[in-house]
Amino acid sequence: MKTKTSLTLLDPVLVMPAIRASFAKLKPSMQWRNPVMFVVYIGSILTTLLGLQALQGKGEASAGFIFAVALWLWFTVLFANFAEALAEGRSKAQAASLRSLKKSTWAKKYKEPVSKVFHGTAWLPEQAENLRKGDVVIVETGDMVPLDGEVIEGVASVDESAITGESAPVVRESGGDFSAVTGGTRVLSDWLVLRITVNPGESFLDRMISMVEGAKRQKTPNEIALTILLVALTIVFLVVTVTLLPYSVFSVEAAKAGTAVSLTALVALLVCLIPTTIGGLLSAVGVAGMSRMMQANVIATSGRAVEAAGDVDVLMLDKTGTITHGNRQATSFLNAPGVTQRQLGICAMQASLADETPEGRSVVSLAEKLGFRQAVVGSTTEVAFTAQTRMSGIDLTQADGSVRQLRKGAVDAIRKYVEDLGGKVPAEVIRAADEVARRGSTPLAVADGHTVLGVVELKDIVKAGIKERFAELRRMGIKTIMITGDNKLTAAAIAAEAGVDDFLAEATPEDKLKLIRQYQAEGRLVAMTGDGTNDAPALAQADVAVAMNSGTQAAKEAGNMVDLDSNPTKLLEIVETGKALLMTRGSLTTFSIANDVAKYFAIIPAIFVTTYPQLAALNVMQLGSPSSAILSAVIFNALIIIFLIPLALKGVKYRAMGAATLLRRNLLIYGVGGLIVPFIGIKAIDLLLVAAHLA
Repeated sequence: MKTKTSLTLLDPVLVMPAIRASFAKLKPSMQWRNPVMFVVYIGSILTTLLGLQALQGKGEASAGFIFAVALWLWFTVLFANFAEALAEGRSKAQAASLRSLKKSTWAKKYKEPVSKVFHGTAWLPEQAENLRKGDVVIVETGDMVPLDGEVIEGVASVDESAITGESAPVVRESGGDFSAVTGGTRVLSDWLVLRITVNPGESFLDRMISMVEGAKRQKTPNEIALTILLVALTIVFLVVTVTLLPYSVFSVEAAKAGTAVSLTALVALLVCLIPTTIGGLLSAVGVAGMSRMMQANVIATSGRAVEAAGDVDVLMLDKTGTITHGNRQATSFLNAPGVTQRQLGICAMQASLADETPEGRSVVSLAEKLGFRQAVVGSTTEVAFTAQTRMSGIDLTQADGSVRQLRKGAVDAIRKYVEDLGGKVPAEVIRAADEVARRGSTPLAVADGHTVLGVVELKDIVKAGIKERFAELRRMGIKTIMITGDNKLTAAAIAAEAGVDDFLAEATPEDKLKLIRQYQAEGRLVAMTGDGTNDAPALAQADVAVAMNSGTQAAKEAGNMVDLDSNPTKLLEIVETGKALLMTRGSLTTFSIANDVAKYFAIIPAIFVTTYPQLAALNVMQLGSPSSAILSAVIFNALIIIFLIPLALKGVKYRAMGAATLLRRNLLIYGVGGLIVPFIGIKAIDLLLVAAHLA
């Protein structure tokens, strides 16, 4: 999917449909949705009618001048339509890419399950379109998953590359947080029995398609507020412009000199004074924000979530898989007095040979790395880990018939085990375990019968560069909070190493929910990431809730964003994207308002200089004539929209800095730039018009 949606900004696949859509959007019903551009639209119609009147010899000015103004006003409307259509085109290309994943397929549906064990029960073929929520199907090797569902039996590797763009298969199994499967993915090995969780048309793929359809995007609160501001400015300038006509007529009669201002000039003045730049690009910025999220492989359920990400000031992140790599790794062997590190390492490795957990494999890897590997002699009996014993290992029957009981597990569990056998844990081992815990690591004790050999240190490895990312967020003014089920001592050590601002240890679903509500009561916006059913209440409460695609259906339904890559650190990128969207709007608004200043110096002297010659002093750009001044301002007003389309679609790059610094930078680049660029642009256009004898 990533390759299908990576179209360049001016790709012909996007540009040609956008040009056609620009004309299709000239319908009054569509123009009315953008009040600022609707005023330009009405002005275009009015000047066109005035031009037709001039052709009959009854015009207020030459037909050529009036039609030239009308033409560029139409271009202004078309350029705004083009910007919106180009943004929508990128979203529609993404939606088309997603639609291509929807294939009509046959499912293997159980008609009437006869027992709780479905595998082996007879099934009947059924089209996926006819499945309903609650139906039970089996998906075997090579089969396509017909609709979203929950695994109720079996375990299999699933190819989700069509959805996530990642080639590595993932494991899905019944129970736990990795039981959700998505329609359109394919089973690569083994089999799964699924209970369908949606009806046709309601699948995750269907929701993704509707989410990325820019044309269906609802306006966000920020966009609505900005629209109200633009409408207010438009009304103010409309009132000012309307009053200029009677004022001009009165001035001409009083001075007995000059000519009254023409309607064409007043329309040109109005269009140049109202915020047409941001008005023409506002919708494109909003649609592009959703598109940029999709390019980051994040599905946002609404533009509200994208913008809320830009205003987030509290970030809650799971420790495991987000701040740390997720699997504790054995990092050192701490031997007891009278025991060599080699003896401890060999026994720890042998006790872990049957342990297929990541922690168990890491113990074996560490022993091999240190050269402690030794073949097991004799027959072995595996002792599996249980929640009751909290330890595992092997019973090793030697040649003489004696049995060695090698155990590895929690320190207090091993302590009870050896004491029951008549042994005792050395005080040095207890101190070493306490020291390991204070460092934020997990101590595992190793015993050979009633003798404790020492401690294995398991450490949560903090991801490289994560501390710098959190420092960057701190510069943004965002507080970071680590959430973990670990004890407070371990949590404090990891929090210090990672550089987070605060942490919540021994966290339950109720604790997470309470903490989010506490910050929200203080008026702060909270973002959170999660993947489990136990995260669903907190995700539903958070302002920005990013659910992992690999997580449960409950988590995905509770969140307002879904990360297709299932990368918990993506939350940091989402925040930056949201802030970039807000900055883009702010930058374009600043530029739009600032570049009106030059137009005052172009049009005001042009329309009143015959009545008040003193106003010629305002013609600081030394424009060729009143008609060239008006036409130059109108042309610049139209062209600047097309030049700013790349900025609107790509967005302003966010840099971590304080609000005051950000405001100064914004005013310097887009405020001062908005003042200077129009003076240069209008003067250059005027020189071309005069040189070509077009005005």
